[in-house]
Amino acid sequence: MTAFLFPGQGSQAPGMGATLYDASPEARALFDEADAVLGFSLTGLMFGTNADALRPTEITQPALYVHSLAANAALAARGLRPDVAAGHSLGEWSALAAVGAVSFADGLRAVRRRGELMAQAGTVRPGAMSAVLGLDAAAVEAACAEATAAGDGEVVPANYNDPGQIVVSGDAPAVERAGEVLKAAGAKRVVPLPVSGAFHSPLMAFARDGLAETLASLAISSPACPVVLNVTAAPETDPEAIRARLLEQLTSPVRWAPSVAAMAAMGVSRWVEVGTGAVLSGLVKRTVGRDAVTATAGTADEIAAL
Repeated sequence: MTAFLFPGQGSQAPGMGATLYDASPEARALFDEADAVLGFSLTGLMFGTNADALRPTEITQPALYVHSLAANAALAARGLRPDVAAGHSLGEWSALAAVGAVSFADGLRAVRRRGELMAQAGTVRPGAMSAVLGLDAAAVEAACAEATAAGDGEVVPANYNDPGQIVVSGDAPAVERAGEVLKAAGAKRVVPLPVSGAFHSPLMAFARDGLAETLASLAISSPACPVVLNVTAAPETDPEAIRARLLEQLTSPVRWAPSVAAMAAMGVSRWVEVGTGAVLSGLVKRTVGRDAVTATAGTADEIAAL
């Protein structure tokens, strides 16, 4: 079985998608459609050399979505399709669009709105995030509970990325206190992340409430293959369950390592990262083993090699 994996925020890079625009008519059509749907040249920002232009959340998220869907279109033109799909945070929207659960244009509008709301949520209730290396989930969860109980605000696990990397998210004083507890508990490193808000934590309630209206009117169909969802780390095909989990995802942790383990248990033996970068390929290898067969599919050359 083959899994298609779709990257999330942090994987963006200058020039993303440019080679696909030149090499694939199917990809080019989606890039052009994206500019028309949004009413500005997103591709101009994507194909350029200015990393800062891609940094705002309301730009990053649609850029990653469009690149992933363009790469997926190029793969489909070569007859390459997944048996199961998953995406990390924003990438879950890409995964759902790639396998037909939402239309490209509807998904793009929703993703643009999601990015705007998440950026606004970071202003309404500022927060912080840190990556914790070298501790298991139970230790990180205990440290978050201890830091929250101290009264400096809330901090929770936000991304279970691989067995040795968990990201925590919440109010900045609570995140800082959790970092101290985690270091005392034996964490190899606690690394503050350059983010605009406390993603996948209760601090994203503003974004969740705002996205509820968008999701209520979004047309969602049964996907062509199961999508393993961030919130449950389980395969899903029911449109209404997908709708509910997409909303819940904003304030819930991304259970990526459990999702990868679930796909491996389903029989996945080949992992293709569709879009920008190779972050998810690395997480797969650290979750299921270094021998995992992974590939990236973000450039024309990479797709031609598959």
